[in-house]
Amino acid sequence: MSRHTFEEKLKIVFQVKNGKPILQISRECHIRQGMILEWVRKYDGYGRQGLHKQPNIRATPEFKEEVVRFILEKHIPLAQVVLQYGVSCSALESWVRIVRLNGYEALHQQKKCGRPTKVMGPPKKQEPKTELEKLQAENARLRAENALLKKVKALVEEREAHERMIGRKPSRS
Repeated sequence: MSRHTFEEKLKIVFQVKNGKPILQISRECHIRQGMILEWVRKYDGYGRQGLHKQPNIRATPEFKEEVVRFILEKHIPLAQVVLQYGVSCSALESWVRIVRLNGYEALHQQKKCGRPTKVMGPPKKQEPKTELEKLQAENARLRAENALLKKVKALVEEREAHERMIGRKPSRS
């Protein structure tokens, strides 16, 4: 959803057209001057229709390359390309930066979407198939349980010894 309604944008554009300074409008309405300038440019280029919310576009690598070539090779200003193609300024700046660093082929590389897969963590448990595997799994579980109980016993004994040293009676819990 757009933060500013069509009516708000139109009202601000008319204020600019009637000679009110953009800086003053910006301070009164708490809107960036660049945003107001963009609205005025869209109004000048496309009329009232330019102030309506534009649909989101799915930029293909070929589209990105075409737009970036337009900016870099024909030296067309970014603001004009934003109006002409309906792409956000930040997206265009990002594409131009990518091309300047890595070339046009970098626009054609697919990035992975979404959260990266989780590599760490215990492997999924598989049910033992044979009797021998079942016994080995039970043996490993019992060894782990035994080691845990030994650790707990050692910790309890250590705490009791510490409490005896400082003169307290050990608790029975």
